Parts: sequence; structure tokens; C-alpha cells
Amino acid sequence: MSLPTIKLFLYNNLMKKFPEVIPIFPLSGVIYFPGTNLPLNIFEERYLNLVNDAYKKDKLMGMIQSKKNGDTVYNVGCLGKISDYQKSEDGRILINLTGVLRFKILKEISSNKLYREFKVDYNNFIHDIDNKETEINVEGLMTKAKVFFKKNGLLLNWREFEKLNHVQRINTLSMIAPITNEEKQKLLESVSLENKVKTLESIISFYLHETGSNNQTIQ
Repeated sequence: MSLPTIKLFLYNNLMKKFPEVIPIFPLSGVIYFPGTNLPLNIFEERYLNLVNDAYKKDKLMGMIQSKKNGDTVYNVGCLGKISDYQKSEDGRILINLTGVLRFKILKEISSNKLYREFKVDYNNFIHDIDNKETEINVEGLMTKAKVFFKKNGLLLNWREFEKLNHVQRINTLSMIAPITNEEKQKLLESVSLENKVKTLESIISFYLHETGSNNQTIQ
């Protein structure tokens, strides 16, 4: 089979596993990646409905960052699976969402539900569910990340962190790094891991350069 044929075959199988229309939780300032975990404390009625409906159906829901202007959301988000679900006595729901793969929004679906649903496409991000180890040099990025985190007073158990595979490390750094929401969104939208590494290293280098220029502490 040719590469386009193989890609189409993989995508068709993917669509059988993951829904075309998904409930989405838009949340400003929350960027979340495949292979990472996101604990959520749900208390608003519409999102209580969303979580309960998703949990009863297939445990799948989307997270996407909302923009500053009104109800507008970015075009790319991440599909997650509810891996832990607990109800509290005061009516809140505590869940853990495990990232599965990214999606691109095609259009919003009208319904009488309190929460929003969107038709999505996974085609650009099929490799998110490929568990093969990706061979890519991340030593330069990791060295800069350690300096960057230390300068921002952020503690991370690097010894345990480095036990993760390359993909998990890059996605986790992209999620927790002290950078802007727009920069994190840019990382989320980076299709290939190689591009994501280059983008993240460039962002961190910029901050380190700025700090060095201001404080004269980095050579």
C-alpha cells in the first residue's frame, strides 16, 4: 500500500474508535497534551452535565483553550479520557483526564444541551496514539529547561522526570513550563515532535536571553 493509502486506512480505523462529535470544555489558560494527566474540579452545572454524559457514554471529552474575547476558542485542543471519577458531598465532581490525542475543530454543533459540542478532525494528529519511541535529540532542550525552571523558582524531580519517554517529557514540559498561554497553544498545534522540540527550545532560549540581558547572569 502507498503512504496515502496507509494513512487513510489508519484514519478510518481511528474514526471508528474516536467520535466525530465530542463535548468540549473550553477553559482559559489550560493547555493539555496527549499522555499527560489533568485533574479537574467540576462544579458548574453545564460541565457537571458534560462530565456525567461523557462518563456514561465513552468517558471521552475534549479540552480546548478559550480566547480572551467572549466564547471564541482556539482551533486545536486535546481529547481526553476520564480515568478517575469521584463525587463529593457538596455536589462537585473530581475527575482525572488522561490525554489521548489532539483534534482540530471543524464546526460547532447546535443542540439543546447546556454544554458545547463540536465536530472535530484528528487527521493531522494520528501519530499521537503511536506509542513507538521517537528518536530525537532533546539534550539541549533539557539543559536549558533545567536552568529556566530553576530561575523561575520551580522545582521538578528531574531524575524521575527523565524516566519518561521523549514524547511524555516534551508534552509535560510544554504543559507546565512558565510561558504564555499563546506560546503553549503554539506548542499544542505543532504537528511533529521535532517541530515541538524546536519551538519549545526557541521559546525557552528567548526567556533565558531576556533574563541574561536584564540581570547579566547568563553567559
